[in-house]
Amino acid sequence: MEILRIQNSHPLWEKTARFAECCSWLAGVFLAERMRDNEFQPQERVIVALDGEKIAGFCTLTERDALPDDVPFTPYIGFVFVDEPYRGNRLSERMIRSALGYAKERGYHSVYIVSGEHGLYEKYGFEKIGDYETVYGLTEQLFRIAV
Repeated sequence: MEILRIQNSHPLWEKTARFAECCSWLAGVFLAERMRDNEFQPQERVIVALDGEKIAGFCTLTERDALPDDVPFTPYIGFVFVDEPYRGNRLSERMIRSALGYAKERGYHSVYIVSGEHGLYEKYGFEKIGDYETVYGLTEQLFRIAV
């Protein structure tokens, strides 16, 4: 299994967008739209788990996430998804570790995740720092990890 950090010039960009668009998670459609509309900054990345030629999962590392612009945290890991046949193999952790490594290379000291999941990100070392209202009007948890 290979973990890649891609941007819009990468040959797997469109294949990853198609995979996200057709995956079992509804948020994948939104990620595919963002990828096709070129809404990623040059320093932002989509992290892809690749099993040979098959995409097994993805996540992102971006400057902003679903929190209002006045929330002063950055960067964020988002869109964490592993395809059903690959679950239980710690691919989420491997993709998250790759995103954290990239953030550290970029000079960040902390990385954040906005999520409604309970108990998932804590096992990777994230600490909940509070509940925040998203731009969608939902209250989500905000997690932080030092890198």
